[in-house]
Amino acid sequence: MSRTPPLHAAPIELRQIETNGIRANVALAGSGPAVVLLHGFPHTWRLWSEIIGPLSAQYRVVAPDLRGFGATSRASDGYDAGTLAADIAGILDALGEPTAAVVAIDAGTPVAVLLALRYPDRVRRLVVMEALLGRLPGAEDFLVAGPPWWFGFHAVPGLAETVLLGHEARYIEWFLTTGTRGRGVREDIRDAFVDAYTGDDALRCAFSYYRALPTSARQIDHAVATDRLTAPTLAIGAHPVGDALERQLRPIATDLTGHVIPDCGHIIPLDRPHELLSLMTPFLAADQPA
Repeated sequence: MSRTPPLHAAPIELRQIETNGIRANVALAGSGPAVVLLHGFPHTWRLWSEIIGPLSAQYRVVAPDLRGFGATSRASDGYDAGTLAADIAGILDALGEPTAAVVAIDAGTPVAVLLALRYPDRVRRLVVMEALLGRLPGAEDFLVAGPPWWFGFHAVPGLAETVLLGHEARYIEWFLTTGTRGRGVREDIRDAFVDAYTGDDALRCAFSYYRALPTSARQIDHAVATDRLTAPTLAIGAHPVGDALERQLRPIATDLTGHVIPDCGHIIPLDRPHELLSLMTPFLAADQPA
């Protein structure tokens, strides 16, 4: 017997939470088992605007701006997946949540996977989307022509900030449409993303994720050398990643389900929110009492 969700979604509260040496801006809504939502680039917590309401009818939704993004501290360092995973564990501690289901996309995905590997007792279920995990095998077909051009551009210290300063809106708009084959996003959300990534320091923080990728890759390699991903995991692909993430996870995950959403751009929560919810809702509910 499935549960019938309440008719009305809970209101969203924004809270500043001290964690791991930073102050994180966290959107909170609803009550029940915790579900953490981790965004990517070039997003903030508002990436989940179409998802938070439906989930908050049954869960306590926790959607932070990741380190350096949005209204979270623009730290000088700590943009590797291991430090970011510790940020999230600290948020759960501050909220008194011993466990959570974790949902992540893009730059948030390595963070979520490392969180599940390093803190297996804290992650009940894992949903990951549209990202690659360092050097793990399985993504060779996707990378046959090399990684997307912006990975190299963003990785050179100081270069992208200098080139893009004053042109942030045009660059972010490209990522939200042409660059990821999406259908664009709602104007208010687009404007929030542009505002969050405008200015030299905001750009530095964003590109620090790319500059930390070698460190994040080593952390993931080390973790999977000794541990398996034991949390039930749902890997969801679209364009351009497709099933590459599922293929990377297959050798290291104990319980893995994969799905590719057809005719969907990279930013799944905004491009195809109803399809995403139709996949996530039964998966997240599978370990909850009827």
